[in-house]
Amino acid sequence: MRRSIVVHSVPEVLLIGILSIVHGQFTDTPTTNAHVTNSSRVSALYVLGDSSVDCGDNTLFYPLLHGRLSLYPCNGSDATLLPQLLAEKIGLTSIRPFYGQNGSLEEVLGGLNFGSTQATIMNQGSYSHQSLNQQLRQVSETMQLLQLQLNEDTALQFIKSSIFFLSFGKEDYIELFLHNSSSSSGMMFRNSSQYFATILVNQVANAARYLYNANARKIICLGIMPLGCTPRMAWELNHTSAGDYNASSCVEHVNDLVFEYNRLLDEQIGKLNSEFSDAQMVFCDVYNGMMEIINEPRLYGFEDVKSACCGLGLNGAMIGCVSMDMACDQASTHVWWDLFNPTQAVNKILADAAWSGQPIPDLCRPITIHELVNMKV
Repeated sequence: MRRSIVVHSVPEVLLIGILSIVHGQFTDTPTTNAHVTNSSRVSALYVLGDSSVDCGDNTLFYPLLHGRLSLYPCNGSDATLLPQLLAEKIGLTSIRPFYGQNGSLEEVLGGLNFGSTQATIMNQGSYSHQSLNQQLRQVSETMQLLQLQLNEDTALQFIKSSIFFLSFGKEDYIELFLHNSSSSSGMMFRNSSQYFATILVNQVANAARYLYNANARKIICLGIMPLGCTPRMAWELNHTSAGDYNASSCVEHVNDLVFEYNRLLDEQIGKLNSEFSDAQMVFCDVYNGMMEIINEPRLYGFEDVKSACCGLGLNGAMIGCVSMDMACDQASTHVWWDLFNPTQAVNKILADAAWSGQPIPDLCRPITIHELVNMKV
């Protein structure tokens, strides 16, 4: 089932507002409208990704199709996730889920979240849940509609001054770890981990090139968080005797494989920046950011780095958050919200670090998100 965007004709007052945004972003004149409430050089934020960017609202029939028992994989809404927290810092407050919009041009101009809770980089047939390629097609259609509804130059500058946020890979690794952890193919997977990571990273790099060819000039690529520290992964691999744990109760071989993906993605982003000198692509290392928190929890105000705030069984890892009534009283003291997802408190720290480089330095490189926002294109 696909929903088409039916964009209405552009009211004159709205078109004047759009032109003023574009003009303001390429001069030093502050602008104010429904979407941009500061003088930043960003028109809109377009988000692509998996459960790191979507709570399930943008996944069709999510309660019926979810692969794991966690009906509430977020702390309440998408507003608790990293891209939305960054959007708030930029001054963008009206980013709607792709499948939650009513088709108005104003919503498209405000930014859209194309992400889907169980989206993967690799296409996996009918279970792909709006995979990377599907989301890229939705972005392409949206950009084409902008060009049809606005004059060509206005649309071009609007797209160039927007930020495109990519966060994939988490679900690809979760599926492989959980399916292969206790089988003979699991060892084969470990031995070919660099090959698998290379395939995934190349796909993300190709997506960045695709967006560049669609006139995107500001792109953020998120790494994968330390999956070996998630409550479900630690429980699952301990349950199958496939775990090798460190002092923080994280499964080391899982984290090693994720770390390799992040290393290759970081390297690839550097190459893309050399390839496209008129664009800026930023890699955000949420893996090292979260490991900093997990290794020094009290320094950041956390008390529990093992248990899910909302879940059942040992460390809340057997069944996910099927009701918000299950949630702990103080989520802000937990690193993990449910089986695989961090709490809003963690995301806020990561958002601060991504924005300014504090309290965790060098989370995003080669520049901070604040610097990306203010970069001229």
